[in-house]
Amino acid sequence: MRDSDNILTTTAAARLLGVATSTVQMWMESGALASWKTPGGHRRTHRADVDRLLARLPGRAAIPTEEFTPRPQPGYPVGRDEAGRLLALAAAGLVDTPAEPRFDRIVRLAAQVTGSPIALVSLLTSTRQWFKARVGLAAQETPREWAFCSHAVLHDAPFVVEDAAADPRFRDNPLVQEEPRIRFYAGVPLRDRAGEALGTLCVIDREPRKLRAAELQALMDLAAIAADEIGAGAGR
Repeated sequence: MRDSDNILTTTAAARLLGVATSTVQMWMESGALASWKTPGGHRRTHRADVDRLLARLPGRAAIPTEEFTPRPQPGYPVGRDEAGRLLALAAAGLVDTPAEPRFDRIVRLAAQVTGSPIALVSLLTSTRQWFKARVGLAAQETPREWAFCSHAVLHDAPFVVEDAAADPRFRDNPLVQEEPRIRFYAGVPLRDRAGEALGTLCVIDREPRKLRAAELQALMDLAAIAADEIGAGAGR
């Protein structure tokens, strides 16, 4: 059993983490920070669990509160550790940052090597998919509920939809029914150094199609480069 001196209140944990008490409370409720309730209904956590969370949050001072906390009843599929994935995304510090040539080059190449009119580096918060880089699409973001990428981040292998209009998971999606009228999608998860899928490198077409083996391999290679760039940025 751990020493009682290592048991922390939400206020004490917030002080160590450098965030608001309300943020710690949300992390506890979502499971991002392990905790339990006392008989009086107060949340408590162990110092060791706070230290583990600290190690994952090098940019914790800039972390927003709600957008990087899991939604209680999301209208999209999530993995078993969505809380950890969102914290890793927050720590990467990429969401809502300006365009960067290193990612712009990757989406241009992804579009070229696959012959696709649209290519994106997509990052998934709890409320939206936000595009760090994009070609062929004017929108900077969409609601998370519309994101094909929510399915892609659940897989280790590339996630491919050859005809979205014929797929019951996507045929009623606004992105299929309206612009950009997605019919084909292929996405590869972008994982950080700890293995968390922060988003995808994906290509999209307005016609049903398949990727040739060489095209799929090229997309996977570019996704590996994009993931390396994310890791390099987090270490700066």
